[in-house]
Amino acid sequence: MDSWEWNKIAGAVLGTLIFVLVIRLASESLFEVGPPTKPGYVVEGVETAATTTSAAPVEEALPDWGTVLPKADVSKGHDISHKCEQCHDLSKGGSIKIGPPLYNVVGRARATYPGFDYSSAMKAKGGSWTFDELFKFVKSPQAYIEGTKMSFAGLHSADDRINLIAYLRTNADSPVPIPAPKPAAAPAAPAKAAPAAPAQGSQPKKG
Repeated sequence: MDSWEWNKIAGAVLGTLIFVLVIRLASESLFEVGPPTKPGYVVEGVETAATTTSAAPVEEALPDWGTVLPKADVSKGHDISHKCEQCHDLSKGGSIKIGPPLYNVVGRARATYPGFDYSSAMKAKGGSWTFDELFKFVKSPQAYIEGTKMSFAGLHSADDRINLIAYLRTNADSPVPIPAPKPAAAPAAPAKAAPAAPAQGSQPKKG
């Protein structure tokens, strides 16, 4: 085989490689897919750069118990309490399960049920299970008392927590009294208008 034949073979191979390269570049530019404007799904608990801000979370307003408890749905609260029964006994004279019994829990001093081994975080928190304390704790136990043994994910809905607390209040020998409603905020006084300035060049009237 002479040099002319080898040159033809080399030219054919080189031409094929150039053709494949051109087709590949053309395909990439034609079918290039840009980033989606909206994600197909959102993974709960994972923050994205677009949603992460440096602003502190807004603290949830506490209910006016004197207003919300009389209107609360105790029956719905009882239904919600079944979630608590996985770890707590709600009956009178109930036994210790994963958590302490919850009969007479509203108004009880924190971490004081006899025979239950409370976490050091719960003991250090102190205070009592008031309406406000239960409302904040049940929303997210681990977030409110870091280090508590209670692994319950929490109730995000404020209405669900109010109904549950209304039921837990009745689940007692002597239910804690419902407080009086908070007084309505006084309306703000209207701002006084400033006196009009005299027009330029005007002369005061002489008596």
